[in-house]
Amino acid sequence: MPNFEIHQVAFHFDQEKEKQKSMAGRLDLDGKPIKAMKICMIGAGGFIGSHLCEKLMAETDHEVVAVDVYNDKIRHLLEPPGQHPWSNRISFHRLNIKHDPRLEGLIKSSDLTINLAAICTPADYNTRPLDTIYSNFIDALPVVKYCSENQKRLIHFSTCEVYGKTIGSFLPKDHPLRQEPEFYVLNEDASPCIFGSIEKQRWSYACAKQLIERLIYAEGAENGLEFTIVRPFNWIGPRMDFIPGIDGPSEGVPRVLACFSNNLLRREPLKLVDGGQSQRTFVYIKDAIEAVLLMIDNPARANSHIFNVGNPNNEVTVRQLGEMMTEVYSKVSGEPALEVPTIDVSSKEFYGEGYDDSDKRIPDMTIINKQLGWNPKTSLWDLLESTLTYQHRTYAEAIKKSIAKPVATS
Repeated sequence: MPNFEIHQVAFHFDQEKEKQKSMAGRLDLDGKPIKAMKICMIGAGGFIGSHLCEKLMAETDHEVVAVDVYNDKIRHLLEPPGQHPWSNRISFHRLNIKHDPRLEGLIKSSDLTINLAAICTPADYNTRPLDTIYSNFIDALPVVKYCSENQKRLIHFSTCEVYGKTIGSFLPKDHPLRQEPEFYVLNEDASPCIFGSIEKQRWSYACAKQLIERLIYAEGAENGLEFTIVRPFNWIGPRMDFIPGIDGPSEGVPRVLACFSNNLLRREPLKLVDGGQSQRTFVYIKDAIEAVLLMIDNPARANSHIFNVGNPNNEVTVRQLGEMMTEVYSKVSGEPALEVPTIDVSSKEFYGEGYDDSDKRIPDMTIINKQLGWNPKTSLWDLLESTLTYQHRTYAEAIKKSIAKPVATS
């Protein structure tokens, strides 16, 4: 197994420093004292949940009721029991929200519910479209229902994929309007949601996420549900996804950062789907968590809003991302890059039939900046250096052991 302790030690050191400066009396953006609240966090054991739990334990007085089927990524917050300054403020409840009657009680006893649970890996959209739709829509229905019926506030995590394709993608490639921001910058209140045809199962995720957004919005309009919807734009950092064959299935296909990290760790060429021409923006997980904490602590400013959370300054093509990751990993590992660092593969070969893609995803940051005063800080190079340093320290030895040939015995 990989050594997860490195990042945890850094957290324990940082949290003491943060605790001292933050507990003097936290104020919201309007200068009012922030009251401690009880937060039911569904999906607390995942990538985003683990970072948010750390933030809440280190810098706030909030209590977290952590709900998930796994707790590997937050185990350092839970164990040993009773030995941390925050031990009485976090509890773990191992349950699957699909069929567990305990869920309503946990939501009812909390002030705020944050729903992070989802199937959110592109490889699954094609191969597991039913699971994808059920996970992102059907399984989320009880959460919305319980929050609405019990008058509990909800922060629901959606996705930037709800925007689908840009208007500009339907223009000829050399058309000058493709360069105009209104044809590709994505605004929460104005941009249309444009998906591919039904046979393109890749859009099963985006459609399910959009429908649950519409349901939440309707609950707010008709029944007074207090809600905030978060649309993440490629949050990346330590503990994202998994490395196939190490802490995830060998045949699994994680998202692009973990895919490329896996290739780099194994000294394999990075696979660029359809040449890696799609354009994306990337934001550091620690910057993004700052935005979520602002939403938690400022309900008067966050309620009834949908927020893009991304970094438009960190825009690259997937090919450029691969090239940058190759350069950064060579620096942090001390290993030379491969002579042929990338290979092109078709989307059909990599994802199977039914794959489709969006051309660009650039977030408009006007609303979150106006309501919460949030702007991302970390450059793409810096966030990749931090993340790949963690990946190398955590996984390099485990990878070497997994690929080492057994010694023949005489």
